[in-house]
Amino acid sequence: MTYATPAVVAQEPSSAVSFGPGLLVNIDNGGTLTDICVLRGAEVFRTKTLTTPDDLSRCLFEGLRKVSREIYGAEDLQRLLLDTDYIRYSTTQGTNALVERKGPLLGLILLGDIDTDSIARQGSELFAALVGNRVVRLAAGQTDEKSAVAAVNQLTAAGANRLVVVGQGAREDEQALKSLLLRKFPPQMLGAVPILYAHEIAPDADAARVAWTAIFNAFLHPAMEHFLYNAEHQLRELKSQRPLLIFRNDGQAARVARTIAVKTYSSGPRGGAEGTIALARHYNLPHVISLDVGGTTSDIGVITNGLIRHQHRGVIEGVPTSFPLCELTSLGVGGGSIIRAENGGIRVGPESTGGAPGPACFGLGGEAATITDALLVTGLLDPGSYFGGEMQLDVERARKAIANNVGDPLGISVDEAAARMEAAWVEKVAAGIRNTGAIDANTALAAFGGGGPMLICKIAEAAGISTVLIPGLAAVFSAYGIGFSDIGHQYELPLTALADLESVQAELLEQARRGIFAEGFALEDCQQSWILAVSSAAGEVDIELDGDGLPEVPDDASLSVRLRVTRVISHALMHAQFERDVAAKPSAEREVIVAGAQQSLPLFRVGDLPDGSTADGPAVLEEDFFTARIDAGWRFVINAAGDIRLTRTAA
Repeated sequence: MTYATPAVVAQEPSSAVSFGPGLLVNIDNGGTLTDICVLRGAEVFRTKTLTTPDDLSRCLFEGLRKVSREIYGAEDLQRLLLDTDYIRYSTTQGTNALVERKGPLLGLILLGDIDTDSIARQGSELFAALVGNRVVRLAAGQTDEKSAVAAVNQLTAAGANRLVVVGQGAREDEQALKSLLLRKFPPQMLGAVPILYAHEIAPDADAARVAWTAIFNAFLHPAMEHFLYNAEHQLRELKSQRPLLIFRNDGQAARVARTIAVKTYSSGPRGGAEGTIALARHYNLPHVISLDVGGTTSDIGVITNGLIRHQHRGVIEGVPTSFPLCELTSLGVGGGSIIRAENGGIRVGPESTGGAPGPACFGLGGEAATITDALLVTGLLDPGSYFGGEMQLDVERARKAIANNVGDPLGISVDEAAARMEAAWVEKVAAGIRNTGAIDANTALAAFGGGGPMLICKIAEAAGISTVLIPGLAAVFSAYGIGFSDIGHQYELPLTALADLESVQAELLEQARRGIFAEGFALEDCQQSWILAVSSAAGEVDIELDGDGLPEVPDDASLSVRLRVTRVISHALMHAQFERDVAAKPSAEREVIVAGAQQSLPLFRVGDLPDGSTADGPAVLEEDFFTARIDAGWRFVINAAGDIRLTRTAA
């Protein structure tokens, strides 16, 4: 579907470097759906395709072929790729794998006196799921060949298919063991088990933190490695002139070969957060909570004064890691989350039906009940227009799944079960929003993703929020949001003393020069920023190094220097506003069960509404890839960009 509107135009960065007039292709691969958003000047083309978990490159190229038909009038994938300046890609595959605990069984080799309990305590349930009792300790600096081989054999016999080696702050110990194990288990051998050495991933003196960083990386790596290299290979075969850029949690992008798996955690949701940052700045909103509802997860971020919360040492599921990460909370609840009766109540997620087989109403073999099935049964979703009319939903399959999984076990009707499923689903999302912290009169909620707008009025009410924004590109907003990213890397080295700062900076500059050259650019064409990271008993502080002398630091501080290098590339720009109010005209009516009562609600097609169209709920707003129920006590207004503002008018 095409949006031909002046609301989004290509923005040339404030740089001496010029960019061609090519397409900007943004892809967000989710657990259920894969979104494609392409910018060409003032036009935005977008489409969706079902994620194919058995081969992720299949849904990626299927989506590119679909959007090429929108752009050229006929399928022409090769022309699309030749016309493209940048391909940015984000994924929730790692996030979903961790949420659902679907990944490799890890084994842990600890060198020296590292306390296993101190590592496990930081995330006891997570450690049990990912590592369990597959842990071996070896003496630091004096590991013999027999002990090393026995450790590997013990862990693989216990089921480990990937190993992580963590030294007690001494990189040399890990390197010595690596040399030994490469001789005994060369990677070219059939059945060789991949071994990850923690300090090659993160130059961090905190053993527990670097251990968890390596554990996460080892767990997430296989979910993306094969697919990303396969996708890049197929792009080269199609004569693509541009590399696949992987969007990361830190808001920047890089080539596949220059990307660490753990940094892709929540990269899809971070794309939505980048878009929300642009929304917040554009509409001058001081406090915005982003809510990205996909098929498997609902991802929540907090933007204050145009900046997203971040942590010096990013936290994943409550566990600190060695890298800075923005704060995003992933809840195991989405449009495809499995809903079932349990202990006399209703449980929502975290397991998901994914894109295959999907909700029962998809008719692809799924038998579990989901919120999608419930909203189809209540009449909110139209079985004929769902997914732009490309997918016919099966109401009877939905009713059967709800009866089998919720209604019959609880002894209630299908309609009552659907209502209780809705209430449980809404409360789980709203609770996640409330847990982000203070919500006040200045708080706005940005709802996007295919499932974000569906029940957003009820979610906002339950969270105590009275203003909601649904972006015009809500259904592909995470894909659109990654179009605000640049190519960049961060390099870090420990600093023993401030007197060594100059030599450490020189080494970091050399690393950065090689790294950015591998991206196809010269260091002189990039922006640079320097940070001195100070860790002491008082906490962790980042100090900008601006060349005005050395800062004062506590005597007990542990220091490191970070260099952030950014190559600015083409972005998008917003400029529509909410400036008019004209009465909206419904295109039809829809019979919907709300609060147990059948109601005939006015149906408004988003694409048919002119700038400034407004109406009061109850009503239904619908476009090709999302449907929203506007409840009583709420009013909507839509602007030229298709952005929708919802305001609560009555309690």
